[in-house]
Amino acid sequence: MTVAAAGAAIANAIKASGVIVRLEPETFQQLVGRMEDPLIVRSKSTFFGERFHYLTGYKGLAFYTKTKTALMLPGRAEVIEAKSISMPE
Repeated sequence: MTVAAAGAAIANAIKASGVIVRLEPETFQQLVGRMEDPLIVRSKSTFFGERFHYLTGYKGLAFYTKTKTALMLPGRAEVIEAKSISMPE
């Protein structure tokens, strides 16, 4: 599966299920650390101060976190730099 196809699959899973699990940044890092080949969508916003947004899929669920500082991601992770990540409130 290509990186673009995998990113689209994550987006489609979110649309289909509507379930997004919000995690604390430390928990998100632990989850990604357990993944064999993590695919992570990352965006940076600066509207109300700098924020980093992260989204990944794991075992059929979508996981999201946001931080004030960039996360240290595993070297094996494929990272897609997105213009933005829109999350329902």
